[in-house]
Amino acid sequence: MPKGSTFPNKSLDPRKFQDPNITAEGVQRAVVALTRLRTLWFNTGSLCNITCQNCYMDSSPTNDRLAYMTMAEVRGFLDEIKSERLPVEEIAFTGGEPFMNRELPDMIELALSSGYRVLVLTNAMKPLLNKRTRLLEILNRHGQALTLRVSVDHFTKAKHEAVRGADTWATMIKGLRWLAECGFKITIAGRTCWDESDADARRGYGGLFKAAAIPVDADDPAALVLFPEMDAAADVPEITTHCWDILGVAPESMMCATSRMIVKHRGQDRASVVPCTLLPYDTAFELGHDLTQAAKTVQLNHPHCAKFCVLGGASCSPEGSPE
Repeated sequence: MPKGSTFPNKSLDPRKFQDPNITAEGVQRAVVALTRLRTLWFNTGSLCNITCQNCYMDSSPTNDRLAYMTMAEVRGFLDEIKSERLPVEEIAFTGGEPFMNRELPDMIELALSSGYRVLVLTNAMKPLLNKRTRLLEILNRHGQALTLRVSVDHFTKAKHEAVRGADTWATMIKGLRWLAECGFKITIAGRTCWDESDADARRGYGGLFKAAAIPVDADDPAALVLFPEMDAAADVPEITTHCWDILGVAPESMMCATSRMIVKHRGQDRASVVPCTLLPYDTAFELGHDLTQAAKTVQLNHPHCAKFCVLGGASCSPEGSPE
């Protein structure tokens, strides 16, 4: 892996996250080995229909740093899984807003027809609603093998729109209700930036789900995932090999122990493999162009590794908890 990751954070000690093997204090940096490739993610492209505050992907209607993933590229990686007999169980799609990619329904269909469970992260707004007919066809063929995780940043309209922008609540609720009425398997992704306790947040979401007739159990951490914030302006500690015992966290519980993500940088001829969903742009974390080549140990040399995964205890996995 190339020396040093590249990310803007003026509050960080400039000595931190430079050497992939040694921390600023001269201690061995923690690493995570790929124990079993269970989840393969595809970033379908960085474009989104809205611009959210503090989006770790910086997705927007103008950010096309990641090109649209193509059906042919997805098929190529699924073929590799089969030929190499990799133990992948689920295929997941993220973005940007995945439904901005016109080929997404075909990608979902291909993955489901190949025998995998499928997860799609979405804001459930117009890009999804524009594909209702195709989604119903997929639901009729594959049922509960498909899960859609809808982003609901708060259980109130005001706070949700404080993140997502004006006039985003009603369209999201429309999409969420349509998914529920049609019988799609739904989970929800919320945020923890509101100075609320976990219990209070789940109580609030529970009231929303009851009022909107959304069949999601707010007390189930896999059904309602409350993600920690990733503030690029905040300082975070580097994770050393000693931290596993100090924190009571096992390296094999990290997302990069069981996941990889495929991205296509604008202007690149080939898609690349990265360790997880949080590091789509940092070239220091590119692991190659195929899954066999990407079965490497990952140095936790980025603030997101500490803030989100190790200290935050979060994961983008379909279960919503550390993998």
